[in-house]
Formats: sequence, C-alpha cells, structure tokens
Amino acid sequence: MVSKSDIKRYAANRQKELDGVAIYTALAENEKQPQLAEVFRRMAHSEQKHANVWEKKLIDAGVTLKAARPSWRARVMRSLAKRFGPHFVMPTISSNERADSRAYDNQPESEAGALAADEKSHARLLALVSGKGGAPGGLVAQVEGRHRASGGNALRAAVLGANDGLVSILSLVMGVAGANLPSQDFFSAGMAGLLAGAGSMALGEWLSVQSSRELYSNQIRIEKEELEHNPAEEQEELMLIYMAKGLPENRASELAASLIADQATALDTLAREELGIDPEELGGSAYVAAFTSFLLFALGAAFPILPFAFLTGNTAIYLSMAVSAVALFVVGAAITLMTGRNAFYSGFRQVIIGLAAALLTFGVGKLIGVTVTG
Repeated sequence: MVSKSDIKRYAANRQKELDGVAIYTALAENEKQPQLAEVFRRMAHSEQKHANVWEKKLIDAGVTLKAARPSWRARVMRSLAKRFGPHFVMPTISSNERADSRAYDNQPESEAGALAADEKSHARLLALVSGKGGAPGGLVAQVEGRHRASGGNALRAAVLGANDGLVSILSLVMGVAGANLPSQDFFSAGMAGLLAGAGSMALGEWLSVQSSRELYSNQIRIEKEELEHNPAEEQEELMLIYMAKGLPENRASELAASLIADQATALDTLAREELGIDPEELGGSAYVAAFTSFLLFALGAAFPILPFAFLTGNTAIYLSMAVSAVALFVVGAAITLMTGRNAFYSGFRQVIIGLAAALLTFGVGKLIGVTVTG
C-alpha cells in the first residue's frame, strides 16, 4: 500500500524532472555551439526518462496524472534562456542542479540509486559548462560589478540591482513624507535620489569592469611573456590542467604539446584554462555595464516615485506604498528562481523587509520634521 506521503513525493519528483526537461530543451534549442546543444538534448532525454519512472509509480498507485506541464519557475527560466541566451541562466541552473543532486540519496525506491547517479552527473556537467568561462563577458558586464560576489550570476545581479533602486528610493520618499515637507518636494526628492543612486551604481560598475579589463590584460601580457621565454614550463602547466580534468597523462601531454606548437593558440588556451579569462571579452564593456546598472537601478526606483508625478498628499503616499509593495513581492518571488524557495513566502518576506525599512525612514523623517519645526 502506497502512503499519501509517498504519492506526494512521487508527484514532486515527477514535477522536478519535467522542469528539467523543459529547461534543458530550451537550452538545447537556443545554444549556438552544436556540441553543447547536443549535451543539453541528452540531458533533457535523461530527465524525461526519470519523469517516466515516477509517472509509472503514480499510475501503479492509482493516481490520475495531471497533464505534464513545467512549473512557473521553469517557465520563467525557459523564457529567459530564449530571450537572453543559455549563458544568462546557466549559473542559476547549475546552482539548482547542484542542490538537487542529492535529492534521491535517501529515497528508498530501487530506481533512486540510478537516478541519483544521473543527477550528480548532470550537476558535474553543468558546473563544467557554467565554469568554462561562464557567461560571455559582454553579458556579464551588463549586470555584474557591485553584485559580483553573487557568484557571477547575471540573473541574480539583475534582480538585486532593481531591488537596490526600489528599496532605497522608497525609503527616501517615505523619509520626506515623514518630515511633512510640501507634496511637490516628494517627486523632486525621489528623482534626485534616483539620479544620484543610479549614477553612483553606474560609476561603480564602470570602475569595477574597467579595473577587471585592465587586470585581465596585464595577466595575459604576463602569460605571453612566460610563453615566449619558457614554453616548456607552460606546456607542463597545460598538461597538468588537462590531467586534473581527467585526461590520461599521455593524452594530456600530447594535447598540451600540440597547443604549444602554435603560440597564438597556446596563449588563447592558457588564458582560458589557466587564468579563466576569455581574451576576446576581457570581462565585457565597462560602458555597457555602467549603462545597464543605471537602467536597472532606475527601473526599481521608478515604482515608488511614479504616483507623485500625478497625485499629491496622502493619496500619493498610500499609492506609492501599495505599488512598491507589489514590486517588492515580485522581486522576492524572482529571487526564488535562484533559491528554489516558496515564491509566496519569499515575496511576502521581501514586502515586510522593504516596508519596514520605509517605515523606519518615515519615523526618522517625522522626528527630524518635529525637531526642526519645534
């Protein structure tokens, strides 16, 4: 007799595998490298076989299956892959796959062992793909910089950039409201904060990406000098790198020798394999990074400001809070694309935190306003 908890677990397993089918199929359809696209297709086929295992168990348990359909999270990831390319979502997918790779370890079904091995293999493959230079530099530059500590995840950085603008400008506007300043000052203060914050973010991005480009250029220059003066040592380094990736010593040695024979190819390979740098990108355009950072911050900041462009008084304040609350919920839900947590929980948590920050600045503004007028 299959218990209700087992049926619930089978259904969750099936949904997870169906999500994998949808995501890997989208990656395969939008990947420009034929070899990598074939890898994604095979992974999608593997996930479909896993889903079939759990579908059979559900049918055997007398469950009427719902139509196979990816979750909202998988649909969003699929749309992002189609719109921005596979590399935009690859770090997030790799992180989620790594977290899911042990999902079958403690499940008692006899098939779970084989499925667990497949999932761990998928996690290793994705880690290799996402770490193989990561997203193209131009794309990473669009959303990295200040949030680079987020693991090179462009999607996460985009969400956090918009969140910065939303929370900081909402807090600023509520501080002005608390100080009982004239209604026309709300919009002016909000726009000033938007321009100042977005400008600061843009400058920070420009400096970050430009510094990275200069650092990468210098590292490649040093690598070129080492290649010219001591090619044998560089060949040894390449051989060790390929051995660390699993090639036998004789094959690694042959491959390293073949690459070193052409200095231009050797430098390109050393930059990618030893330094982890794409010589053609060098971290992307600092100007694109600055512009995109400005745009992301301004996008988030626009929500709390917009009501004051058309309304005044308490009506504008309440509407600003309401619009910002909706935007905060969307940001919190978007974060679950990376974390896998419940979207409603994360969304409402983000609303509470954001509004708490706004109420704090409102209180400070109120205190300052009373002090000044008193």
